[in-house]
Amino acid sequence: MSVDRDQVLRSAAALLTRKGSATMDEVAKAAGVSRATLHRHFAGRDALVRALEDLGLRECLAALDDARLDEGTAHDALRRLVGEIQPAAGLLAFLVTENALFEGESRHEGWARIDDRMTALFRRGQRDGEFRIDLTAVWLTEALYGLISAGAWAVLDGRVAANDFRHMIAELLIGGARRREEP
Repeated sequence: MSVDRDQVLRSAAALLTRKGSATMDEVAKAAGVSRATLHRHFAGRDALVRALEDLGLRECLAALDDARLDEGTAHDALRRLVGEIQPAAGLLAFLVTENALFEGESRHEGWARIDDRMTALFRRGQRDGEFRIDLTAVWLTEALYGLISAGAWAVLDGRVAANDFRHMIAELLIGGARRREEP
């Protein structure tokens, strides 16, 4: 019987999003495969996390493409981005807590591509007068990551309805980042 590697990854992502400390045995069980089968595909937790990183980066980059960040106002583009990234939010929340992914020189270049595109959106909003200029575009990007992660965990815990994810994140960030006229 052949094992669908992508399905194993998605099962691992679902489990690790809820329980970041899950063991490889727990991951195998959640994926419906034996531990030996899991190890044939992923030599250990690090290899599994790196494969999840690749999956997460692909999904985030696809969300950025689908959000059409260069169309319309920066506010509207941000709302679209949050909506498009919602399906990958739990995996993203798990990945940003995996310090090993961000240490040393082994950092995946995909993170920089995502950061650059998000930061460009905030810079455009600042240039067009939509976002505050006293908050850097890099900081607004980091704040967006934090809100997406917090929103994903709140939805997973059942404290927030999934239907509210987009509105709550986008409106909180836009409300705090909106440029206002000085008195």
